[in-house]
Amino acid sequence: MNIQFLGAARTVTGSMHLVTVNGHRLLLDCGLFQGRRAETWERNRTFPFNVAELDAVVLSHAHIDHSGNLPNLVKAGFHGCVYATSATRDLCAAMLPDSGHIQESDTAYVNKKRARQNLPPVEPLYTRQEAIATLSSFHSLEYGHTFMPVPGVKATFLDAGHILGSAITVLDLDEGGRRLRLAFTGDLGRKGLPILRDPAPVEGADALIVESTYGARTHETPDQARDRLVEITRETQRRGGKLLIPAFAVGRTQEIVYGFHRLFEAGALRPISVYVDSPLAINVTEAFRLHPECYDADVNDFLLRDSHNDPFGFGRLTYVRDVEDSKALNTLDKPAIIIAASGMCEGGRILHHLRHNIEDPRTCILFPGFQAENTLGRRLVDGEKKVRIFGEEFRVRARVEQINGYSAHADRDELLGWTREAMARGPLKRAFVVHGDETNAFALAQGLQQELGIREVVVPERGQEVEL
Repeated sequence: MNIQFLGAARTVTGSMHLVTVNGHRLLLDCGLFQGRRAETWERNRTFPFNVAELDAVVLSHAHIDHSGNLPNLVKAGFHGCVYATSATRDLCAAMLPDSGHIQESDTAYVNKKRARQNLPPVEPLYTRQEAIATLSSFHSLEYGHTFMPVPGVKATFLDAGHILGSAITVLDLDEGGRRLRLAFTGDLGRKGLPILRDPAPVEGADALIVESTYGARTHETPDQARDRLVEITRETQRRGGKLLIPAFAVGRTQEIVYGFHRLFEAGALRPISVYVDSPLAINVTEAFRLHPECYDADVNDFLLRDSHNDPFGFGRLTYVRDVEDSKALNTLDKPAIIIAASGMCEGGRILHHLRHNIEDPRTCILFPGFQAENTLGRRLVDGEKKVRIFGEEFRVRARVEQINGYSAHADRDELLGWTREAMARGPLKRAFVVHGDETNAFALAQGLQQELGIREVVVPERGQEVEL
């Protein structure tokens, strides 16, 4: 039995790990790699294994850097099952077709430029229809139910507390009488965040594949994040500007909407219009409403107080689906909060709002989470004074803020704390650190060895194969 690390190895995106047991091949996640355009195109299009020999996929959650290359996998000849929680499947039903639409739109834009250069057109990675066809490969299971994706592997999903339906995957491997329990965190959530339950503990793991997005950093507490959101919103209102919040359509948007709902309910903010300008976020929010079984005690208590309560809807909130209504937001002459995708400003409607407002000193751009390298969001957070949007250069006169307390990823202390609890429940001897840039991955690896005493800790390179 062995594992090969094919994505999210010494980088954050493109999660993909190939487990081989009894000659059967099982893929953990099949995510899109995000980075420089030329490298991204090649890495996502070409799989580093024979797709026809792959038996099954086990999907940790619906974020595109974990699920987004599934349509390309099916297009390349994969005929097995994609195992996921029912909430993950419902989110993918919204997100994968949206990703296919983006692939088609981006390719159309590139082909216009190629035509002017007398170059042949290129095809999208996959289309919206190909993404929709992928959904028939999904097989849904709930937390705590054991299933057998391939012979010699029993798998169980546990709640990862990261986004709706996110799962820690526990694999009980059996090959020739050798038995080993391997746990894969996927993306691990945090304790005490609103809406979702805390990450579940793992028992009896021999080896662990652990994410490290924030392996070298700690977050603000949820209370600190709430207080900063109040402060930033009040200051933007005082200046008479717009508060632009680039937010991921899955998880972050719903968390921020729920946060504003509670703040207005408590009288912590003066009246201000709030807009969620993202058709995908609207579809995803509907999926959230379908899965109250994933909610934590706080949201369930909120719902019990009044059966008409909607965690994701309140009087000052407007969901914007129509393009013309989205354009109209740019002519608003009063303070407003606009939440729009994408979270790293690499596409979507947030770019149009930035284009119209980034040179206005009354505007505040608030990033409520991680910004990957080589993204517009990262350049803004790093303080660049001039940026390009749709090929046009703009001066950054808007105020730029970041709140890491809203991150859905566990920080260094939380990752070590969760692993320490796993070690108290089993014989954990090996750890593989993935889903983090080298600074964060090696920092977490050092903590796992020096603070927790794990004997063997590996930060695998892409393509590295390890015997289990």
